[in-house]
Amino acid sequence: MLFSTKPSQKQVELHDKKSISLRLRLLLFLIVLVMTMVAGAIIILLVTGTFSAGIKESKLLLKQETTNTAKEVSTQFGQISMRSIEFSSILQNRIEQSLAKQKISFSDLSNHPERIQLLMDDVFDEVLLSLQKSSASGAFFILDATINQSVENSSNSKAGIYIKNMEPNIVSASTPTFTLLRGSSSLGRDHAIALHTQWQMEFDITNADYYHTPIQTYYKNSALEPSKLYFWSDPLLVPDTSEEVILCTIPLISESGQIYGICGFEISSMLFKLSHMPSNVTYPRLFVMFSRLQNGQIRTEKALFSGGYSVKDIATQNTLLSIDENDSAFYRYYDKNETEFLGFHQNIQLYPEGSPYEMREYMAGVLVPRKDIVTTITDFNVFLIFLLLLLVFLGIMISILFSNHYLRPISQSIEMIRASTEGEAPKTNILELDGLLSYLAEYKKDLILKAEQEKSKIASLEQFVDRAKSLTPAQQSVFQLYAQGLSGKEIADTLYLSINTIKTHTKHIFVKLEINSREELLLYVNMLSEIGFDFSSLETTLQHTVP
Repeated sequence: MLFSTKPSQKQVELHDKKSISLRLRLLLFLIVLVMTMVAGAIIILLVTGTFSAGIKESKLLLKQETTNTAKEVSTQFGQISMRSIEFSSILQNRIEQSLAKQKISFSDLSNHPERIQLLMDDVFDEVLLSLQKSSASGAFFILDATINQSVENSSNSKAGIYIKNMEPNIVSASTPTFTLLRGSSSLGRDHAIALHTQWQMEFDITNADYYHTPIQTYYKNSALEPSKLYFWSDPLLVPDTSEEVILCTIPLISESGQIYGICGFEISSMLFKLSHMPSNVTYPRLFVMFSRLQNGQIRTEKALFSGGYSVKDIATQNTLLSIDENDSAFYRYYDKNETEFLGFHQNIQLYPEGSPYEMREYMAGVLVPRKDIVTTITDFNVFLIFLLLLLVFLGIMISILFSNHYLRPISQSIEMIRASTEGEAPKTNILELDGLLSYLAEYKKDLILKAEQEKSKIASLEQFVDRAKSLTPAQQSVFQLYAQGLSGKEIADTLYLSINTIKTHTKHIFVKLEINSREELLLYVNMLSEIGFDFSSLETTLQHTVP
């Protein structure tokens, strides 16, 4: 066959190499869309500070916890301070009433031990009642006198009463558990109060700053009001016990200015822990610390703690915690062993203006090991990154599924059109696709019709060429000139032949080519020229085929 309308295999392969399937295009588009959305989400997270939200949230959380704790500690210690002032006034009146009733001066008490016992009987109910009215874990008073002056170290042995509330966290218990830590055993028996397991008769005031400091301060500042003489001790162990307490003491001063002794209340480490347990659950090792500041440092062995971290493990080493308030997010607390905590603290004012102790600095802080905050923030960011990666993965999977599902009707319809022999449009129940496929079916019919017409046309041209090959050389010369558009007379002049000879050749040419006119011959020539047929090759073929 001289002519073909089908593309070559090489053209098809080149076309396939340059083309990208609609499914792949849609998949790539959806993946790019997902990645763009994820990138946008990351930018938003960065701009809004979500990746550092763990730090901001922890900072806000610890600051709020510190503010609440400082307020609670200040309130608790303030109430105990006011109760101590009230307690000292009541107790001083009761002591003077008891001395008056016994007709004895305070200075003679040590010479009459039985009178000391009677005085303690008179004031016992006041001590117990004051403890019940307070929120303290213990109440006590210490007389500057001793029942037995013959005992060893009698100068540091002082008579008094010390009652402890073993369940200070129970606000309204019907049967509170009170025990007698110091005082005559007969007092406990007479008032149905059990003796403490570490009970002793009298107080040992050796190295007892809670006793000596307020008395010595009064002697130096005797003009001060009693409300400014109360004193908070550092946390200490009650002698011969394992109980850590902090004591608020105030001198018992007679109308004449004589010192009877001291009285006050106790806040045990257990009460502090129960009263100020951190409410935060984000950091299990978060803890509350209350301590006196010394030269801007915290002495951990002289602090009270509450929370889920055993700071006493480092407190036993006489550790000083330095404070760095210049950290960008948290205050930093650290020691020489590189133990490090993060958190915040606020100063607590325990003494009124004009008090001899007002320069003492106290703090209440909320701290957490640095490692815990770093780990929490890191875990939070890792979780965010994991969610983003999961989002990317899910986006790609959904893109694959969606592209397959969305393009399946199209690909199936195209396959149906390819396989269809009648050219009928298949139905997909998708309005746009059905319209497109109907158009394609009609277009296919048109293409088939045109192809058949072209095939018929090409067959006619091939027959014309085959017939032209049967022309003699003389007839071929005339045919070539006709093909160039010359008339019969012009051909005769060109070939130097008579017009009759040209007419005879023309007649034979028309018969062999099965045409009827010069116009029909030119029509075939033009059609062959349009498809690129070379008439010189026809002439060469004739020269080789005709003897």
